[in-house]
Amino acid sequence: MTNNRVLSYDDVLLKPQYSDIRSRSQIDISSNLRNGLSLELPVVSSPMDTISETPMAIAMSKHGGAGTIHRYCSIEKQCRMVHMAIDLSYEDLPKVGAAVGVSDDYEDRARKLVDSGATFLCIDVAHGHHILMKEALENLRSIFGTDYHLMAGNVATLEGVNALSDWGADSVRCNIGGGSICSTRIQTGHGMPGLQTIFECAKTDRDVTIIADGGIRNSGDIVKALAAGADAVMCGSLLSGTNETPGKVTEGKDGSRWKTYRGMASKEAQIGWRGRYSSHEGVSTTVPYRGGVKYVLGDLERGIRSGFSYSGARDLRSLQATAEFVVQTSSGLSESHTHITTRKW
Repeated sequence: MTNNRVLSYDDVLLKPQYSDIRSRSQIDISSNLRNGLSLELPVVSSPMDTISETPMAIAMSKHGGAGTIHRYCSIEKQCRMVHMAIDLSYEDLPKVGAAVGVSDDYEDRARKLVDSGATFLCIDVAHGHHILMKEALENLRSIFGTDYHLMAGNVATLEGVNALSDWGADSVRCNIGGGSICSTRIQTGHGMPGLQTIFECAKTDRDVTIIADGGIRNSGDIVKALAAGADAVMCGSLLSGTNETPGKVTEGKDGSRWKTYRGMASKEAQIGWRGRYSSHEGVSTTVPYRGGVKYVLGDLERGIRSGFSYSGARDLRSLQATAEFVVQTSSGLSESHTHITTRKW
């Protein structure tokens, strides 16, 4: 058993540093994920059936991020969604991927998605450090060559990142069990705190980029993930409840409005897309309706730029080179949140 202390996002803060940045417009928050996938906003939407279909992929591409269309449907439907997102994005270089698995029809699905215009593929499994991932990555790399972006995951260790890179991944999704609707750590007893995962995975000496996936709740967490060594983040809950997510808006008797958000390993999701469930490692819930995702992405971009400026960093690499983390106590975490109280004057 290791006695090393492992850290989550709430356990740390970044130490403010001297800055000579006069305007946040001088800050470049873009990130190159290798092999043709560059992001102006280092955010990728999660391939979940309550997050990413055509509208979300279009919005993500329009705002400088990337959209990853989920695989929990027929090949034909997924290809139509990718094709529509590419056609309607109105971008010179749209960034639209489609997820595939590692068994059954994954090769046929991948070929047809690329034929439909997908600009990258995301090999999407819960435990990526696995023989089936090895076989799928090596197979897809042999099919699409060295000049096509393959994203893969999820892993939580340096050994996992190195393995996926060696097998052919350009970018790797890092984190297991830390998402807002994921219960893998509780159900299986396995995982790593989200920020510690990035610290560990960023030690890789391979030519691979790191995507922090899971546990991201605000722009501050994004800045922490990037400072720890991530090249981008993948978001689900932060984008949930918006116009661009699949599903209808439900209105309550009190006038409140909601949308469904569920983990793809939840019992409800598994029954919905394959008619049965095995191990259930997620939950299904409702989240408040939030309007257009452009407002969410705008707030995230402003928060990220502000975060860079507090470290005096003009770009991602300078942030990672100069960032200083400090560990905070539970009292420090409480103090970090707004805590105004009602006073009697």
